[in-house]
This record gives sequence, structure tokens and C-alpha cells, in this order.
Amino acid sequence: MRPSGRDLNEMRSVIIETNITRHAEGSCLIKCGDTHVLCTATIDEKAPPFLRNSGLGWVTAEYGMLPRATNSRMRREAKNGQSGRTQEIQRLIGRSLRAGVDRVALGERQIIIDCDVIQADGGTRCASITGGWVALRLAVNSLLDKGLILLDPINDHVAAISCGLYAGQPVLDLDYLEDSEAGTDANFVLTGLGGLVEVQGSAEGATFSRTELNTLLDLAEHGVEQLIACQKKATSK
Repeated sequence: MRPSGRDLNEMRSVIIETNITRHAEGSCLIKCGDTHVLCTATIDEKAPPFLRNSGLGWVTAEYGMLPRATNSRMRREAKNGQSGRTQEIQRLIGRSLRAGVDRVALGERQIIIDCDVIQADGGTRCASITGGWVALRLAVNSLLDKGLILLDPINDHVAAISCGLYAGQPVLDLDYLEDSEAGTDANFVLTGLGGLVEVQGSAEGATFSRTELNTLLDLAEHGVEQLIACQKKATSK
């Protein structure tokens, strides 16, 4: 039995609210159960220096958690410097979102996705990727509406979900209680066409088998299909 009472292949409820902030070119608040992440997209008409005069665009991300996103207050990283965990997560978000973008069609500009965790209950990086795509989609829509680009550079959906082995059972979409006690914890980033962008998996104690990995991937595909349906509903694309 899962702590939440959910079935093994049952996700937490997913709600995506768009146009949350006034100034960002794209924004959404994604709620995956009790994990809530504010995602905003900013268009910078200047490409980063390493891409100047290349004709290629860039999508990058920054990630952070508010001090009381968790049970106890965390010190702001702006005061102490970014942790290795934060740097790893924001690089993952950027890599994941670029997988669904034609950087030639985007043109020589940069879109920055900010993912700020308001409340954490497991799966914050996955929620950031899924919500980050929505913010990116809305920002690109603004470029198309203004005629600043002629071709849509977004060629696929990108979403992410966690799966794991909890109490010996394969489960979908781990919350914090499950994540903290899981024998195996994995994050899967997939595209709408079923392509694998990234798989992060680790065992705590006992190893997991190839068969169990395949089972987790099957669960992930089931979950991402639902997440993409939520993305489409939020953006009408």
C-alpha cells in the first residue's frame, strides 16, 4: 500500500495554470499533488556569447527552492551560492527542453526558463521540466504572434516523471514519503514521440534488474502520456 493510497500506476493530480505573471513572455504554475512550481520564460534577443554569429538559438534554465518550500526553512542560495544539486537540476531542465527545440528556427536568441519551487513534495525537477515546457511554448507563441519568427521552433513535447521501487513494488510519480524510502528511484524525461531524453536512476542498497528497469520505463511512458495531455490542454497545442 502506498502512503497516499494511490494505485501503483496512479499519478498525483496535475494542474497547470497559465499566464500567472504579468511581465514574463510565458508563465505557468504547475501543481503535481503537493509539489508546486512557478515556471516563467524570458526572451533575450541576444544569444549567449558562445553562440554569437552562429545562427543558433539557445534554451537554458535556472532552478531554485523558496526557503519554506520544505518542512524546515532553507537558507537562500543567493546568500550562500548554488549547491551542486541546484546546478545539476537546472542543467537537466535546460538539456531536456532543448531536446524539443529546433535551434535554427528559433534564431539567434535565448529563452531563459526560471523554475521556482514554491512547495516541495517530491519530483520537483520533473515538475519543472513539464511546466518549463509550457512556459517555453507560451513564449514561443509570442514570438510567432509578433512575426519575429516564421517557423515554429518547438518540434515536440517534453515532459518528465519519477518512478521507483517502493516496498518492493514498481510505482509511478513518487511523493516525498515514497522517494525518501524507495529502494530504487528514477527520473525519466521523454518526448511526445516517445524518445528518451534522459534517464536518471539509482538504487539504495539492493540493485535493480533490467526487467525492473523496463517496468519503470513502461510506467514512465504511461505517466508522460498523461502529462503531455495536460500540457496540450494548458496551451491548446
